[in-house]
Amino acid sequence: MKHLPLPVFSLFVIALPLILSNNYYLMALNIAALNVVIVIGLNLLMGYAGQISLGHAAFFGLGAYLSAILTTTCGFPVWPTIPAAMAITAVVAYLIGIPTLKLEGHYLVMATLGFNVIVYIVMIQLSAVTGGPSGFAGIPRLQIGGFAFDSDLKIYYLFWAVAILVLILSLNLIHSRAGRAMAALSHNEIAARCTGIDTETYKVKIFVISAALASLAGSLYAHYISFISPGSFSIFFSLQAVTMVLVGGMGSVWGSLFGAILLSLLPEVLHSVKEYNVLVYGFILMAVLMFFPRGLFPAGRSFCIAMIRKKT
Repeated sequence: MKHLPLPVFSLFVIALPLILSNNYYLMALNIAALNVVIVIGLNLLMGYAGQISLGHAAFFGLGAYLSAILTTTCGFPVWPTIPAAMAITAVVAYLIGIPTLKLEGHYLVMATLGFNVIVYIVMIQLSAVTGGPSGFAGIPRLQIGGFAFDSDLKIYYLFWAVAILVLILSLNLIHSRAGRAMAALSHNEIAARCTGIDTETYKVKIFVISAALASLAGSLYAHYISFISPGSFSIFFSLQAVTMVLVGGMGSVWGSLFGAILLSLLPEVLHSVKEYNVLVYGFILMAVLMFFPRGLFPAGRSFCIAMIRKKT
């Protein structure tokens, strides 16, 4: 029974386009799928390794710009550049993570925030390479042989296949020996260290994995939109990603999925009250964080379990 939600969710994803009325909803769901990839990686870092990062927009942007430059400027094929961008981003994360993850509390938050700001400034100032504030255009679309992902429907199935694959790998990770070590690290780092867990190594490894997933989403985003600009990778996106983790449920992979989808689609739902959508959006987030501090998904799961036990 514990594996049932995954095939049910996969079938739901496959069938959903059949009931949608236009491509606008597909586009919103495509962006949601990319956010799922980022937020799952960030939740592994925050919820399981106990490290808070406000720099994931930088890794998202690195993936996007590296793929754009390698394909458009250097002329490399699209698909090999995606793992190449992930590898370069992983190396950057490793070099940043070794000194940064020795910090704790607000010092760690400020360090990752500073990294995000530095990358954002480089994207703007290095205009000869990145296009600067005007952005980078002409990025090639995704295709496999003669099959081009030239519609939102085709992109939908590709992106959600990637999101579900990341979900499966993350679930396997947290239920592995490494996942149990990460859980111990998040609860009490000193106790975990006393039991022989190499806490520093685990923190750096999960930081690198999280950054690589953000880079993957960035590369797919660049080849989907065909245009990128620094504004998409500012500190505000990092804050949004952290909010998705908190709303969905920190320390819950399924919560990451739920939080990313909810907060990606919520602005679209609030278009009907566009004069007050920012106010309504903020009120909803405040209410969730006040009344469901563990996140919506864990709270909903606990409620359902309690109701089932009550009936039996």
